[in-house]
Amino acid sequence: MRLLLIEDDEKIGGFIAQGLRQEGHVVDWSRNGEEGLGLALDAKLDAAIIDLMLPGRDGLSVIRELRERRQKVPVIILSAKSDVEDRVKGLSVGADDYLTKPFSFAELLARLHALVRRSSGSGEVARQLSFEDLTLDLESRRVTRAGQSIELQAREFGLLVYLLRNPGRVLSKTMILEHVWNYSFDPQTNVVDVLVSRLRRKIDRDFPAKLIHTLRGVGYVLRKE
Repeated sequence: MRLLLIEDDEKIGGFIAQGLRQEGHVVDWSRNGEEGLGLALDAKLDAAIIDLMLPGRDGLSVIRELRERRQKVPVIILSAKSDVEDRVKGLSVGADDYLTKPFSFAELLARLHALVRRSSGSGEVARQLSFEDLTLDLESRRVTRAGQSIELQAREFGLLVYLLRNPGRVLSKTMILEHVWNYSFDPQTNVVDVLVSRLRRKIDRDFPAKLIHTLRGVGYVLRKE
């Protein structure tokens, strides 16, 4: 799933973003209500997780603006406020669900899946990503190419999920750092180059058609030769 998290608490936000990414989801994380609203309006999202107490613009205002602009993205409110009155207010402005802090990550994940199932009307969330003869199963974490099993480490798996969700799109080092490691770009680091090199060896080495390509000075892209 492509998810948006709007949460200004670094500890809670980092915990949620890391957990969702480890589950194979793409997560955009904003610490500011105004910025988060912009991301929600610009991106095609499967769901959004929005805290109520935010700098810039509060969570209720963000949700109200989304609904006024007829954005139908499913929204879960995440808040320390547990009163019935607060829940009713959140749902009345357009949120689809309300989860109070502290919370179980497993419950948050289950609620997200339930929301996406309901909004898509399909009854289930897609569990497989594929491109050409490359297939990744998000549930079993099994990766195959042309029927041949490929063993990946956690970071390699996360990068492959990101590539498979964005075929044909050039992903910069900054984008990969933010989505796979969740930290800002350091021009001196080569961790992205090393990770891409490891993944490319496993995905492309034994096959004539190469799928992971480098655009020097720009980034990386998943595409046919």
